[in-house]
Amino acid sequence: MLVAAVVLIVVSGCGDAEEPPYASEASPVATTEATEVAAVETAQPAFSETALAGEKLFNANCALCHGESAAGTTQGPTLIDRIYHPGHHSDFSFRRAVAQGVRQHHWTFGDMLPVATVTADEVEQIICYVRELQREAGIFDGDSFATVC
Repeated sequence: MLVAAVVLIVVSGCGDAEEPPYASEASPVATTEATEVAAVETAQPAFSETALAGEKLFNANCALCHGESAAGTTQGPTLIDRIYHPGHHSDFSFRRAVAQGVRQHHWTFGDMLPVATVTADEVEQIICYVRELQREAGIFDGDSFATVC
């Protein structure tokens, strides 16, 4: 009888142990299947026509330093970062960076040189692409800030 009581206490005590957060159902990434679905959903955002044009221009003029999908490289920072939130770096700051270049101030990649080969209309399309990537990544709500798209 005493052995049964000890076994009952030990077994009931095991259920009280706290599960690690990664095993919790409340975890945003509870299963591999959920992770794969989320990755598929965010991998191909539904871009506007302007952003699709901007993506091509970005890849031709900006991706060498700022990376595919603006994810950054060893030569330039990601643009999908809260530091480039429209409330901190407005569309105007992107225009000015392309036209005049930028002195290094947030990162340690060195100064950004002006990009003279990109027209003003092309810059607008590139900004639209970057802003749509940022919205998709949750950097800002699409209705919160006035941007080019």
